[in-house]
Amino acid sequence: MDQLFTSASIGPYTLPNRLVMAPMTRSRAAFDGTPGELAAEYYAQRAGLGLIVTEGTQPSGDGQGYLSTPGIHTPAHVAGWQKVTTAVHDKGGRIFIQLMHTGRMSHPDNTPHHRQALAPSAIKPGTGMFTPTGMQDIPTPRALTIPEVQQTIADFRNAARLAIEAGADGVEIHGANAYLIQQFFAPSANSRTDAYGGSIHNRARFAIEVATAIAQEIGADRTGMRLSPGISMWGIDEGVDGPEMYRFLVAELNKLGLAYLHLMDQGDQALLADIRKLWSGTLILNRPGRAREQIGADVASGVADLEAYGQMVLANPDLVERLKSNAALNAAVQATYYGGTALGYTDYPTLDA
Repeated sequence: MDQLFTSASIGPYTLPNRLVMAPMTRSRAAFDGTPGELAAEYYAQRAGLGLIVTEGTQPSGDGQGYLSTPGIHTPAHVAGWQKVTTAVHDKGGRIFIQLMHTGRMSHPDNTPHHRQALAPSAIKPGTGMFTPTGMQDIPTPRALTIPEVQQTIADFRNAARLAIEAGADGVEIHGANAYLIQQFFAPSANSRTDAYGGSIHNRARFAIEVATAIAQEIGADRTGMRLSPGISMWGIDEGVDGPEMYRFLVAELNKLGLAYLHLMDQGDQALLADIRKLWSGTLILNRPGRAREQIGADVASGVADLEAYGQMVLANPDLVERLKSNAALNAAVQATYYGGTALGYTDYPTLDA
């Protein structure tokens, strides 16, 4: 585990350790998408991690899926995130804002304009979503036109520029967890017959174009990408050629010189090994449900350069100190994950307390 506490590089930054706060939706933003009043405290408490990746943040009104998630596409959003980034930097931390467009994983009642969701194709995910009036089925989205695809790429580019304006050290593109970018990967969500559907090259095109646009806007060394190869949730099925599509995608992204690739492992170790070979930059690995005794194993074995943790960081703002001293860990309280107040957000005790 000692290697976890050595320095590492991401883009132009030298991180004090190899532990990463994984992105976690907390649903505590204002209705207009401005980060909530406690967000600066929440992230600053966890600034001891080598890198913080924020909760998914919508690049546009069309990108919002859930209630009370933050945005980064208005002046108010920029001002709100400036408080967060300043608080983290004052504690010596580094923070990347994750850009998340939910695509079909949305409900009109949760968005500022109440419009039908946009997605690669007009295919429902077959699940429900919590709204102001309770759980509702997610309706059928509308397929993006080619001009709308280009506008969505422009929205990502603009959001990345605003994130840097808000003081973020960089951005992470959310290409995982069944949201818009991964919807383009999956034939179960993408039945297009144009340049963005069909072949593995076409299904990967949108992700590559988004990454290229952001890298051009803010610099490749301040741009990361998160992927979850093989994840099957909310109707996502990447098909038998899914692994081959990821091999192609990672090789193409590698040409851009991005700051890092952030993988959410789903158990395909052969694919993971190939990605490690194809990716010449920094690799962050997130293995959901990783036991405490496995912490540090991926860095030690060379499978990853950094390791990302979600629930452990949520419940243990001083995770680095707890791991160094082999102290007991707080348990995360699932009932307070989303929405609400300081309870389950900024009130987890530290060793000092």
